Amino acid sequence: MAGGLAASYGTFFAYSGRFLYPARPAERGWMYVAVANDLQVGDALTYRTPAGAGVTVARQGDEGGVGDFIALSSVCPHLGCQVFWEANNDRFFCPCHNGAFDPSGKPKSGPVAEANQSLPEYELRIEDGLLMINVELESLVSVSTRQPRDERTA
Repeated sequence: MAGGLAASYGTFFAYSGRFLYPARPAERGWMYVAVANDLQVGDALTYRTPAGAGVTVARQGDEGGVGDFIALSSVCPHLGCQVFWEANNDRFFCPCHNGAFDPSGKPKSGPVAEANQSLPEYELRIEDGLLMINVELESLVSVSTRQPRDERTA
């Protein structure tokens, strides 16, 4: 009985602490995606952020600036399926339930249109011909600072 009380009170205080002291936002920074001129109009690539989020970066124009590109989450907000850029149909498409998004990530058809669920957008910039994306820098995997053991001294 004492163990049950301790567990329930511990859980209560843990949830209270998370409510009263919410986590601070993750640190953000600019990361390299690709050489801007390597992507042709209609091309798309999938970028994985350090935090593990999938992002689809597509080139939609040929003006020569950052406005030619768009970076949207590659995860459908309906059920979390993979979203793909279809240049020939000028849309982002989720094959799970035929969800379609316009080139800016706004819902066009399927369950996402009924729920009015857009794809989250990421900020882009071009720096010295390199396409850069603003993402969360927190990694899913912690990097160990330990040095590998030398087999000769073991």
